[in-house]
Amino acid sequence: MSIAKRFLPLFDRVLVSRIKPEAKTKSGILLPESSNLSSRVAKVLAVGAGRLTAKGDVVPPTLKEGDTVVVPEYGGMELKLDGESYSVFREEDIIGVLKEGAAVPAREAAKQAA
Repeated sequence: MSIAKRFLPLFDRVLVSRIKPEAKTKSGILLPESSNLSSRVAKVLAVGAGRLTAKGDVVPPTLKEGDTVVVPEYGGMELKLDGESYSVFREEDIIGVLKEGAAVPAREAAKQAA
C-alpha cells in the first residue's frame, strides 16, 4: 500500500518525499551536502483538502500529487513510515513548483564544474 493511501494530510498540509541529490559530478568529484541546493527539491505524494478560512470556507489547494516542489531547508515535520523518511509542510510554506524539464540549480552547477 502506498504512503499516500496510508497517510492523508489534513487541511492545507502536503506530504512530500525529498528527492535525493546527486553526490558526485560526471567527472567523479564528490560534492559536500552543504553545496547541494537540490536537497530542497521534493515530490508531492499527498495533499490535504485545503485551507480553512475564518468563516469556515475551504480554499482548495493549488498543489497536486506528483508535483515537483522546492521546500524550505528547515521546517516542516519529519515523518518516518516503513523505514522511509517523509516531510509534511503547510502549502503556504512550500516555495514553488518546478515545471517539467526545469533544471535543479545544484545539478546544473555540478555539470558546469565537471
